[in-house]
Amino acid sequence: MDPLGARSHIVDIQTLATWQQQLVEDNLEKLEQSGSNSSHDGFPSPFPFRADINHKILLYTGSVAHLNCTAIVNTSNESLNDKNPISDGIHQLAGPELRDELLKLKGCRTGEAKLTKGFNLAARFIIHTVGPKYKSKYRTAAESSLYSCYRNIMQLAAEQSMSSVALCVVSTAKRGYPLEGATHIAFRTVRRFLENHGNSIEHVVFAVSEFEESVYRRLLPLYYPRSEEEERLCLPLIPADIGNAEGEPVVPERQIRIAEKPGSLEDECDGSLESDLSQVGNHAFARMEADVDKQRKLILQGHMTEAATQKQHQRNYGRWLCRARAEDLSDIASLKALYQTGVDMCGRTVMVLVGRNIPVTLIDQEKALLYFIHVMDHITVKEYVMVYFHTLTAEHNHLDSDFLKTLYNIVDNKFKKNLKAFYFVHPTFRSKVSTWFFTTFSVSGVKEKVRYLDNLQQLFSCIKPEEIDIPPFVLEYDTRVNGRFSPAEASGL
Repeated sequence: MDPLGARSHIVDIQTLATWQQQLVEDNLEKLEQSGSNSSHDGFPSPFPFRADINHKILLYTGSVAHLNCTAIVNTSNESLNDKNPISDGIHQLAGPELRDELLKLKGCRTGEAKLTKGFNLAARFIIHTVGPKYKSKYRTAAESSLYSCYRNIMQLAAEQSMSSVALCVVSTAKRGYPLEGATHIAFRTVRRFLENHGNSIEHVVFAVSEFEESVYRRLLPLYYPRSEEEERLCLPLIPADIGNAEGEPVVPERQIRIAEKPGSLEDECDGSLESDLSQVGNHAFARMEADVDKQRKLILQGHMTEAATQKQHQRNYGRWLCRARAEDLSDIASLKALYQTGVDMCGRTVMVLVGRNIPVTLIDQEKALLYFIHVMDHITVKEYVMVYFHTLTAEHNHLDSDFLKTLYNIVDNKFKKNLKAFYFVHPTFRSKVSTWFFTTFSVSGVKEKVRYLDNLQQLFSCIKPEEIDIPPFVLEYDTRVNGRFSPAEASGL
């Protein structure tokens, strides 16, 4: 808390000018001088003028830790304990709880992104990522890893229905990545994501230091031209390598397919490079394992030991997780049916499931499985609780018991062990009967964790109102059926 009368360090992003609003005539004159020698009028720009995207982009010079976005990005090392100006500033403002939370994550691999709460920051969440160490002879690998950092950050923001995210410069000078090369990758990755999957994201802030600002301001018009004139003048300056449709670096000689069944041609023309590459290293041959067919036969015959069965289950879950990380799940994320909120009275993470937002008859149920696994994987490493709002669900919102059983059989044991309570809010008689049959005869170890809550006051005796984001229609329904909520009554439960 700032001392009384002191100026707050928090920066409201609503007060910052968008990139579209920063169009200045002298910038056009500079670009015209640098690009006047070439004429590319016959070629369309790969990054055309899009005012709607430009209004989402903000350039901010200062510490990312001061921004009041939904999430800010922290750049760190594989152990998540790096000492650099960005990380130090975030830790200083977030408080010691952040360090304790990072210890529970048990590190982060290069190119991945992991989520924690923001604690004392203005931002609600922190997305931690690890940029690559740069060596010129391994440039292609470094580019791919840096792309993965930005792509996973944006994917996580979309999946968690975040309205705004602030990106620091992920590749710090400490890791030796050339600033200009890294900026090209950052800009094109974010641009492609906003084009293809970014409808739910309202603002992306590029937070830079004074040293980095000049490079960012010079390269931004190449990927985010603010007028058709600026688009035309920037076209000669765009690098030849702009990646694929998602901005990912492409190496033509490496575009080979490695399939689990090399003789199968059934999907030769349909499979994407991303989905194909996600399978590399998952096959038994790549891991030097025993005969997989023989192992599966033993399982069916009931001759596998418990340890071997568990290992086989973990391998199966690993394959699902790998697919979940590789596949575009933004259409499922846009439903806002599953999201992380605060913590309960015991300090356990609260995950919310909104039944009315699940159009079971319309969605791809396999993608729904992948999305659940992707969102929940990092949550379930510690104790958590689920809150399911059954409020106003209709026939087309009811998940099939076979789907739920498949999900239960796929997920890792940590999902089951660390789930401490399942709060079923506004249940109907039919839903209670269905749940009883399902938890009694189809799955084990869940029945005793289910708690039926007829109103929100009962929920607030377990989770404080300020710690959970409740859909407006749920609040409206509860007020209409059970009367207006009184905090005093809840505290007395």
